[in-house]
Amino acid sequence: MMRNEVLHGYLIHHRKYREKSHIVHLFSQEYGRVDGILRQTPAPQYQPIRVQATGKSELKNFTQLEILHQPVFFHGDAFFAGFYLNEIVLRLCPLEEALPQTFRQYQVTLLQLQQLASHAQADLFLRQILRQFEHALLQELGYAIDFASDANQQSIQPLQHYQFQLNDGFMSVARESKATLDGESIIAMQSYVAGQDFTAVQLQLLAKLYRQMISSLLGDRPLKSRQLWIQNTQTSSS
Repeated sequence: MMRNEVLHGYLIHHRKYREKSHIVHLFSQEYGRVDGILRQTPAPQYQPIRVQATGKSELKNFTQLEILHQPVFFHGDAFFAGFYLNEIVLRLCPLEEALPQTFRQYQVTLLQLQQLASHAQADLFLRQILRQFEHALLQELGYAIDFASDANQQSIQPLQHYQFQLNDGFMSVARESKATLDGESIIAMQSYVAGQDFTAVQLQLLAKLYRQMISSLLGDRPLKSRQLWIQNTQTSSS
């Protein structure tokens, strides 16, 4: 139960509810994802807000919305990346469970996305910051990966190929395919230092691995942000 609880966070999604209200999904510092009804105009996305939350049910009453900073507007790849962040928070984060590391990484990623357009290596920078966010989120959700051992507690072998199973880990397979990961790349993750940038080899591995993990967690409903991003890329290049 919440009674005039002050929440600090970001609006990640909202939809119209009755004539003058909105159902709002908030990613908060205090309680992670919190859902509620807001009887005023919702705040723009990507900027810090403060609200009061009251209620016993999963759908709280949000009041006294305050916008704490100037609006942030993303364009191009930053727009689609922001949409992606909010969608996986909405889809994967449990209701009313604080995720402090993920929340902190979300804040950092929003600041980094504001720098994207002026970055000398924008594509590499974007891949780096998205993998950092996915890494923080999946670890805090309880899906940290053992990069040293396979599902049978055998050491990962550099010349062996593996398939990843969400609940089991790396399974050794006889043949290489598009779905497999090579042992050398998996071993390269053992040298990763938390908070540092991923190497090129680590980025390549995680792009494949985290997409598979997130797709498995999402089930049959693919991400709208990814579909729109792909469509926009295809349209831009045609």
